[in-house]
Amino acid sequence: MKLYDLAIIGGGVNGCGIARDAAGRGLAVHLCEKGDLGSGTSSASTKLAHGGLRYLETMEFRLVREALAEREALLRIAPHIVRPMRFVLPHRPGLRAWPIIRLGLFVYDSLGGRRTLSGSRSIDLARDDAGASLRSPDGRAFEYSDCWVDDARLVVLNAMDAAERGATIATRTACVAAERTGGVWRVTLDGPQGRSTIRARGLVNAAGPWVPAVAQGSLRANAAADVRLVRGSHIVTPRLFEHDRAYLLQQRDGRVVFAIPYEDDFTLIGTTDVDHDGAPDHVEPSEAEIEYLCEAASDVFRAGVRREDVVWAFSGVRALHAGGDGAAQKASRDYALELEAGEGRPPLLTIYGGKLTTYRRLAEAALDKLAPAMSIPPGRWTGRSPLPGGGVPAAEPLADRLAAHHPYLSEALASRLARTYGSRAWDILDGATSARALGYVFGADLSEREVRYLVAREWAETAEDVLWRRTKLGLRFSAEERETLARFMPGGDV
Repeated sequence: MKLYDLAIIGGGVNGCGIARDAAGRGLAVHLCEKGDLGSGTSSASTKLAHGGLRYLETMEFRLVREALAEREALLRIAPHIVRPMRFVLPHRPGLRAWPIIRLGLFVYDSLGGRRTLSGSRSIDLARDDAGASLRSPDGRAFEYSDCWVDDARLVVLNAMDAAERGATIATRTACVAAERTGGVWRVTLDGPQGRSTIRARGLVNAAGPWVPAVAQGSLRANAAADVRLVRGSHIVTPRLFEHDRAYLLQQRDGRVVFAIPYEDDFTLIGTTDVDHDGAPDHVEPSEAEIEYLCEAASDVFRAGVRREDVVWAFSGVRALHAGGDGAAQKASRDYALELEAGEGRPPLLTIYGGKLTTYRRLAEAALDKLAPAMSIPPGRWTGRSPLPGGGVPAAEPLADRLAAHHPYLSEALASRLARTYGSRAWDILDGATSARALGYVFGADLSEREVRYLVAREWAETAEDVLWRRTKLGLRFSAEERETLARFMPGGDV
């Protein structure tokens, strides 16, 4: 029975971030995930690496400062899946006052040690392209910087880096029991090959919204912290505007909604904040949430959004470290770490809350928290070392180089491969001298060669893994094409 230094339950961004950091410090790491990597909350975000401008209203300055600094770190280590984006914030009479917005953006510009991103500025919508798609194109607005990130790929790249540094990543593997015995954790796993057992000197519960269920079920303990489950839903529509900037839309109920350019031909609109009752499995947006987002966009954009315009809708459940009866959107997105350890008792660290943007800092804090109870080498390395594929200046020049070496690639395909895989795109194309060498094309330029890479290197087992997490090509696949891909996949999900 193998002995690991650290066993991690949960293959979301926090679990994979901790696995990467720990493996890079020389620890023997085992991570188990009951489904696919990032198949829960971590693939259902608004796809932003941002400080959270609205969190200034709730005085969460530490969280905003940390998240703003992390934008720069993510741009350094993963420039292929993270890119700067400008956001337009139209002023709406009767809502937040113009001077208050200006002050908030000044703080936002100053708080996080901004180095590479441009600062905020005021714009005249009557003279700026950003006003052309709006119902009221003659008002005032602000423009500021944040970043877009492919959330599901961020999870997978952290898992890949952890594995390449020696970690064991076990997907489709549930932790069914864990108990302290003989000074270590004895962890029982249920995976594709049946039941197995490992031992570990320390255990991390990073199961996100399943943290209480893991604690009460597998660990036979109560989750001590107060966990609030909040559902965030999004819709995707055909493109609502032609430029490459996003919008932050103020709502009459005090919320804000993003409208973001998405996958070239679409607009992503979200999010909601609704308390979630019941299990966090198979979460879907309610019709009320979809209608709310349609109305929020229609209230601002000239084109309007009807229910039949929605081509995709998805939800994720956030496990927030907060209680009480306040509005869900005001619950803190900060993280909390709870350590249970003692003389002769191997440590258990439970992760509550957290934002996609700050996952790397959360991982550092988790290992710092475990260090007194375990022998963990110090180090701050994850903000400097590129994630797999990230050793490139940006995706666009890489796409040009890919097209030059592989002239059979279309411009669109070269760009997609660069934006999705970074320098690892060379591995997919290695040895190919023609389009025929890439094998069967399932649809939307998704080749057999690419799918085989995802199965061999990125733990993809089903068509859903490929179409909605490793890529977003599900937006472009027909039902027949999805069925063909599903039959090809080793998971056999038809």
